[in-house]
Amino acid sequence: MKSTIMTILSFSLILSACTAKPPTKHRFEQAIKDMIKLTLNKAERQADLHTFITLDAKAKPSLVTGGKLSGMVLVVKDNIHVEGLPNTAGTPALSGFIPTKDAPVIARLKAEGAVIIGKANMHELAFGITSHNAVFGAVENPYDHTRFPGGSSGGSAVAVAARIVPAAIGTDTGGSLRIPAALTGIIGFRPSLGRYPASGITPISHTRDVPGPMALDMDTITLLDSVMADRPQVTRQADLKTIRLGVARTPFYQNLDPETKKVMDTALEKLQMAGVTLVEMDMPELAALNEKTSFPIALYEGTYDLEKYLESNHTGVTFFELARRIKSPDVKALFDGLAADKNKDGHPDGVIPKVVYEEAIKEGRPAMVELYKHAFKTHKIDALVFPTTILPAGPIEGTEETISHNGKAVPTFATYIQNTDPGSNAGMPGISLPIGLTKDGLPVGLELDALPGDDKNLLAIARAVVSLFGQLPPPPL
Repeated sequence: MKSTIMTILSFSLILSACTAKPPTKHRFEQAIKDMIKLTLNKAERQADLHTFITLDAKAKPSLVTGGKLSGMVLVVKDNIHVEGLPNTAGTPALSGFIPTKDAPVIARLKAEGAVIIGKANMHELAFGITSHNAVFGAVENPYDHTRFPGGSSGGSAVAVAARIVPAAIGTDTGGSLRIPAALTGIIGFRPSLGRYPASGITPISHTRDVPGPMALDMDTITLLDSVMADRPQVTRQADLKTIRLGVARTPFYQNLDPETKKVMDTALEKLQMAGVTLVEMDMPELAALNEKTSFPIALYEGTYDLEKYLESNHTGVTFFELARRIKSPDVKALFDGLAADKNKDGHPDGVIPKVVYEEAIKEGRPAMVELYKHAFKTHKIDALVFPTTILPAGPIEGTEETISHNGKAVPTFATYIQNTDPGSNAGMPGISLPIGLTKDGLPVGLELDALPGDDKNLLAIARAVVSLFGQLPPPPL
């Protein structure tokens, strides 16, 4: 709480400099310089977390004094283009790629006065959920340095959770933003597909990838959302006594870790006591539909979107070279398959046949959206509520492929995306909110999902829900 108050006070000093009468450019500029220096010092003191790939020691203060974000220092995931900074996407082949233009979403943030202090570490090429990067180091969870923070936006989440910056920007394909938000005790918002411009980002899937904000409080989330979406800020807080939340036991509450279940059950009780109507329901068809949709889309588009990106952005790197130089074992194993060229046409074959992909796009995804719409209409709910992940953060070592969960060795990736992946495939907005700690002091996240395009109402609901839980205590230093 103390570091949060200090951040607010520092931000207030900057705003004071902006509005000084008469306003002084020098005063404002000096305040920003001081904030940049403070942030760099905090980052360097916590270098053991492996939060950053690039820290911009020469970051210049923005002179936008009247912007919505004037004085705010941000960290950006290293797969989102920031002019003049390397965009490695966490992989060695792209270490020399320096974009000459900001991604549109970054341009919007800068136009409102935000200062980008650096690029955050991530799971290599965003193909994973631990942020155990064999090139730039395994990102460590500030609540327990032996555990991972989630991914692939792990560095962005840790920069916020460790109180280095007040907010960060990540990306989300199947949970890459919400999972690390949950495992590090912060808020992470995945918008509806298309709410923010998504070009200028190293891709996995153009029909699933979205950038999104991560922060400690909803005011900052909605402020960043307003800038990134170029819309008015959502300031309304829904009335808890009128909210109806669907509790779909199947599939979202299946196979929960006991500690996660305990924290989640307590959260549901608190919601109910505050007047929220919890609607018990099931969506048994969802898991099978998601299975037919998820990997066929991500892996097909992941091959062809990435090849096109490397060429159109003049990276000087081919798909095959990129694949050869991957270091993280889990990602390398995947790309060894994607990069096959059996027909010798000079293009990667991928692992998903076109007919399977088209079936997923034309049949699987529409069926998922209709299933969600039917469930919302039938049960008259405003959003779904469920644990963001079914277990807390796991150990860094030995979990690249499997993790111990409820007495069994289970696939790490599939287990952590169980609850976040379906909404991603349906293009829905989702937000992870911190709700408590396990007995071992590990954060647990609660997710709210709404129908595609209903971001405004979802954010209003989240503002109301988060008021019941507040911020988690900061991680131990």
